[in-house]
Amino acid sequence: MSPYCKTQRILSESMKLLAFGLVLLSCLQSFATSDYQVAALYEMRMQLSDDGGVLKDWKDNQMTPCNWTNIDCQDNKVIAITLSSKGLVGILSPSIAKITTLQQLLLDGNAISGRIPEELGNLSSLTTLNLGRNLFNGSIPNSLGRLLKLQNLDLSENTLAGTIPISLSNLSSLNNINLSDNDLSGEIPEKLLQVAQYNYTGNHLNCSRQSTPCEKRTAKTGKQRVKDRSNVIMHRDVELVWGTEGNNPDFTFFNYSQVLDATNDFSVENKLGQGGFGPVYKGRLPDGLEIAVKRLASHSMQGFREFRNEVQLIAKLQHRNLVRLLGYCSHGEEKMLVYEYLKNKSLDFFIFDEKRRTLLNWDKRLVIIEGIAQGLLYLHKHSRLRVIHRDVKASNILLDYEMNPKISDFGMAKMFSSNDNEGNTERVVGTYGYMAPEYASEGLFSGKSDVFSFGVLILEIITGERNSGFYYHGNFLNLLGYAWKLWKKQRWPELVDISLATNGCTLEMMRCINIALLCVQENAIDRPTTSDVVAMLGSEDMVLPEPKHPGYFHARVAKEEASTIAETYSINDATMSSTHGR
Repeated sequence: MSPYCKTQRILSESMKLLAFGLVLLSCLQSFATSDYQVAALYEMRMQLSDDGGVLKDWKDNQMTPCNWTNIDCQDNKVIAITLSSKGLVGILSPSIAKITTLQQLLLDGNAISGRIPEELGNLSSLTTLNLGRNLFNGSIPNSLGRLLKLQNLDLSENTLAGTIPISLSNLSSLNNINLSDNDLSGEIPEKLLQVAQYNYTGNHLNCSRQSTPCEKRTAKTGKQRVKDRSNVIMHRDVELVWGTEGNNPDFTFFNYSQVLDATNDFSVENKLGQGGFGPVYKGRLPDGLEIAVKRLASHSMQGFREFRNEVQLIAKLQHRNLVRLLGYCSHGEEKMLVYEYLKNKSLDFFIFDEKRRTLLNWDKRLVIIEGIAQGLLYLHKHSRLRVIHRDVKASNILLDYEMNPKISDFGMAKMFSSNDNEGNTERVVGTYGYMAPEYASEGLFSGKSDVFSFGVLILEIITGERNSGFYYHGNFLNLLGYAWKLWKKQRWPELVDISLATNGCTLEMMRCINIALLCVQENAIDRPTTSDVVAMLGSEDMVLPEPKHPGYFHARVAKEEASTIAETYSINDATMSSTHGR
């Protein structure tokens, strides 16, 4: 072979190797791109609870996310994430900002909470960002002003506070901005009033006191058609953040005049009760439906945020053992919740009255105990939100016409993500006598906190006695300590309400006392979960462990009324109490 041919052959082979190398490099780059996208999206998934299974194929062992549901790609790069109204609960991971090719991020209509990550400002290709109708809090990140390609921004119906960042004035491509129904205050940057479509209603912004309207729509968009229901006028008030649209189709926005008519101008005759939250009135709608109107007092210790918290939570929760919130009304300073009316009032109205508790035989009391357990199980495990009530007590259990229990009053409730087992707070709220020890002393709360309160409630239902202020023979023991001592001495029948004991004490009663004492054990780790409690109540064959000593074993519990900032009240009422750690 001539030197020339040999050289040509070597060059040919070299070119093939080079071509192969380039192809291999391209593949490696593609895999590397896919790898970081998979990692970022999988991290996002791990921060969200997905009861509907929409993210089930988001797995970290994939080479590319482009075949995942709700993901759109171009050239093997993610350009759109569409997860609107998918029932997602949790927080938004900052890892999403690593997908720098992202053009559309649609997460509206879920229950995602926490702060909006500052890192979103790194998504330089983003044209649409929709985080509306969630539970985001904190301020709007200044970094969003770096999204120079952004055309559509929707952060409406969250609990965002503070001022609108002046940096949003940099968004020269913006065609549509919706910041309505938050807690925003102050001035609206002038350039954001020049956007083609905007909505800043439902905040505390200065536009409501200026000639400049808080909302501007194109003729094509128009106003949404107002729903109708039996001549009850409904509307969306611009003064209050509710964060409920789309969560419950039966949810009503009541007109103030209709509430006045229903309650006969809030007449004294219609008043059901009074507490720290404000008065509660009975009413009747034009279609004959009886309602209970919970009216926020302007001096309320609970205040606006707890009031809104109750609306946002209970509007997303539906269970036969939870009180049904029909809707709400806002009229200037007037804020009202409208509930189903339950004529049998609350559990404490019966069990703590010597005559009325005789109306509750053992079968009815057992139904009440089991119903409360089912309601708590729904809150802790089966609802789209994971909720800790934090104020389970007799006056917060309402009774329908068949004496079925309904848990009420969610103003103090806390929402968890699926990855959290407990929370911590510096502001302890609830009612002494029902609070778990770790919550009262350290502010630690979890499902086990509600379990403790439920255990107290079971003992109160069986004995007909309050835990608060309870003592026997001059011994400063609460009901928990007294019950445990009698249990250890095998004298548990002495605990049973005399109106029940006349027909004989049953093993069923003994099991309920055993379960109650398991629930009120001092250490949270020893207590059963709500699922365990429901299983114990539903099985006569399950062997129950022996309880350890309860919380506050040697403590005297002060009167409930003296321990709460807000006077508790009991009506058809959803009651409210707010306390601070001592």
